[in-house]
Formats: sequence, structure tokens, C-alpha cells
Amino acid sequence: MRVLIVLCLLAAPAHAQQLLGFQSPSGNIFCMLIDGADGGARCDMRDLTQTFTKAPADCEFDWGSSFWIGLRDPKGTLGCISDTVMDPAVQVLPYGGQIALGGIMCDSERTGVTCTNPAGHGFSLSRARQQLF
Repeated sequence: MRVLIVLCLLAAPAHAQQLLGFQSPSGNIFCMLIDGADGGARCDMRDLTQTFTKAPADCEFDWGSSFWIGLRDPKGTLGCISDTVMDPAVQVLPYGGQIALGGIMCDSERTGVTCTNPAGHGFSLSRARQQLF
């Protein structure tokens, strides 16, 4: 008896993006790295003392707890968001660990999470303080 195994490999569409999620060991910071031309990193915080407290007048959603850095952005920014990247099923990035995708690097330390683009711009997040640079 002869068995025929056929493998079909489907190429991902050219516009497909790769996503890589993680959370801090405390479960307070959740991040999603996005590969591609419009890639970057977004991190959402569950509990924080907000460093940035004045939302833009045109923001009608949540503001002050979601952060973004794009591949070519000159500085990290805050998001005006109506969704979340908080997924309890994503991997835990242990303290002292690093994760990278598409030129974005994030570091997990006991003091918080820092994500940067290739030019060194990004954000640092902790429960007590959030910084854009």
C-alpha cells in the first residue's frame, strides 16, 4: 500500500503583519509588537499613577494608559484608544529579558518596561511613572 502525503504551503500575503505579544511578570503591562512598514510597539497598563493627565480635546476614548512607538517615530506617544492589547494568554517576559520584532526592542526590568525603535526613541513604563522619549 502506498501513502501519498501532499503538503501545501501557502505564502502569507505581502501586506500580512507579524504580531508578538508579551506581558510583564506583574501582569500590569501588556505589549504587542507589530512587524512591517507601519510596525512598532504598543503597551497598555492596567494600574498606574498617570504621569500624563490632560487628554487632548479631540480624544473621546481612554487616554493616558496606552503607549506607542513606531519604527520611524521621533518620540513615543500616548494613544487615544477604545480597545486593548491586554491578553492574559501572551507570554510573560521575565525581568531582565528582552524581546524584539521588526526593529523594535522591549526590555523588562523590575522597574518597568522600556520599548525603543532603531533610533533609540520610545517609552519607559512603570506603575509610578511613564516617560516618552
